[in-house]
Amino acid sequence: MNVLRGNDISENIYDVVVIGAGHAGCEAALAAARLGCRTLLLNLNLDMISFMACNPSLGGPGKGHLIREIDALGGEMARVADQNLLQIRLLNTGKGPAVQALRAQIDKWDYQRTMRLALEKEPLLTIREDMAEEIRVKNNHVEEIVGRSGARYPCRTAIVCSGVYMAAEIFLGDLHYTAAPGSITPSFNLGKSLQNLGITLNRFKTGTPPRVYRRSIDFSELILIPGEPEAPGFSMLGSKVPTEQIPCWMTYTNSKTHEVIRSNFSVAPIYSGLIKGRGPRYCPSIEDKIVRFADHDRHPVFIEPEGADTDELYLQGISTGLPPHVQLAFLQTIKGLEKVEIMRPAYAIEYDYAPPIQLKISLETKAVIGLFLAGQINGTTGYEEAAAQGLVAGINAVHLLRNEEPFVLKRSEAYIGVLIDDLVTKGVNEPYRLFTSRAEHRLLLRQDNADLRLSEKGRQIGLVDDEHYRLYQAKKDFIETELAALEKTRYNPGSHVEEFLAAQDSAAPKHPLSALELIRRPEISYVDYHRWVGKPLPDDLPPGTINELENQIKYAGYIAKQEQMIAKTERLHDKPIPPDFDYKKAVNLSREARQKLEEVRPSTVGQVSRMEGVSPADLSVLLLYLDRPDALNAVKERVEEGNNNE
Repeated sequence: MNVLRGNDISENIYDVVVIGAGHAGCEAALAAARLGCRTLLLNLNLDMISFMACNPSLGGPGKGHLIREIDALGGEMARVADQNLLQIRLLNTGKGPAVQALRAQIDKWDYQRTMRLALEKEPLLTIREDMAEEIRVKNNHVEEIVGRSGARYPCRTAIVCSGVYMAAEIFLGDLHYTAAPGSITPSFNLGKSLQNLGITLNRFKTGTPPRVYRRSIDFSELILIPGEPEAPGFSMLGSKVPTEQIPCWMTYTNSKTHEVIRSNFSVAPIYSGLIKGRGPRYCPSIEDKIVRFADHDRHPVFIEPEGADTDELYLQGISTGLPPHVQLAFLQTIKGLEKVEIMRPAYAIEYDYAPPIQLKISLETKAVIGLFLAGQINGTTGYEEAAAQGLVAGINAVHLLRNEEPFVLKRSEAYIGVLIDDLVTKGVNEPYRLFTSRAEHRLLLRQDNADLRLSEKGRQIGLVDDEHYRLYQAKKDFIETELAALEKTRYNPGSHVEEFLAAQDSAAPKHPLSALELIRRPEISYVDYHRWVGKPLPDDLPPGTINELENQIKYAGYIAKQEQMIAKTERLHDKPIPPDFDYKKAVNLSREARQKLEEVRPSTVGQVSRMEGVSPADLSVLLLYLDRPDALNAVKERVEEGNNNE
């Protein structure tokens, strides 16, 4: 380190500088360092690394799928989660495998410590407490980051993972002040620097519920929600799920609760006009729920532990920006919370984000070469969505440095692909949350086959280690071998197989059938069949192997149909569009389509097909221009001739 003058410090050049050590920043920095790049991770406060500013939980439909995919690619979130589980459950078990998902309560304090240790162990990664205030460029390439400390960090690429910390403002009723989660001073100059580089910023709003004392709750009046010790963990490499788990609890708001809240709408910042930014549709405040769902006489409230060694509890489902005294008043109308004491009041928060249509599919900005954005700065909500973007941005920063093709996942390959494609193609007009319903091919994107879908890609990138790859191969090889063996095993109608089927309340066969066909029957499981044939299961199978094998057997027909559909459409959807395509010359496109295409500049025809404002007719004209530009010119001439004859 060379001291220049006063606090003006310059360091040797970094390959990658990551701004912000939240869930996106941690994954980005780890990926870049593990791929051999000298990496710097800057954060406002090193005690806030990987901070869970809102709920102390991970997973759920869509989100749990993302965690499994991050793990399959060699990311860190799943491993750290498994080491700090308080409770885990498999949701939607009464539905099909496409929407089943893990959701876990996490010890948020131990999660932070574990993630920080993972960062500190990486030899090519330096973590530094400083606030990034300026991104300097030269010849439209990232050149250096300037910190509030006066330090200058020369770099070849930079990844901004600022979360909700840019120009953040907290609201408690009529009171509002400049602050970010954890009472951290937010960054203002970083946003101004981005705007000076040509990046547009807008405002979003979110909120958090009150945290309360365990001692003040009457648990005898609450509904117990126990954990599931038999549930799997998130990671293929994860530690064993704890047998003793801390429960959650549930209660409900009621008409008295709603009356207190309605009578204080005048001091609710989302209705008083103080907050301008739009909030998340799928995680609304309790004020918003009462207005939008006026016919509902109650709303669920989940009481969740924040850690194993704290009395602080999180009240999921009642985020609010109302003043603290109003929060206490409406909480004490809820069954079991009549004597509740607030430890941390709820608050609403407004912050800057960058509309993600300003990004390439690699998450690199279109405005500056080597500058990437990941996480909530792109208009998303949730730890899992942030971590997934951070991982991809970290990989692609390295690929850019190596002059390699960007790492891009298709919508048919991963929920990460769905997430990023939605962001850069459609943009956002509210905080974006991933759901399984956003994927066209969700039966192929099950959480239980994420390792089979993506581990090979993670290995090729260089993030999947030997033990991970060994487990992946063992699972893959066992499933393939077993499927082949079950297909070859045939049974003729007769007493032996009929006795087994009768014991399972299954009809006797009328013609020969394979073991696969037996197991495809709804009432017969692979374990039932295995027990019947008397063949012991291997003891060392990777977690989830039997479940995945059975899903492939039971849903083979549906899976085959989705794969055929993808094969039909992918060739067209993967058709590239030249980066310098001049939409202004494509006069037969509608004016709205030209404007949208010029703004987003999609890289493939598939992206165009998913854009709002681009009709099927526009898509047909664009294909004509791409395949036969002379023919399009002829169309243009005929249109002009027709106009002249009118």
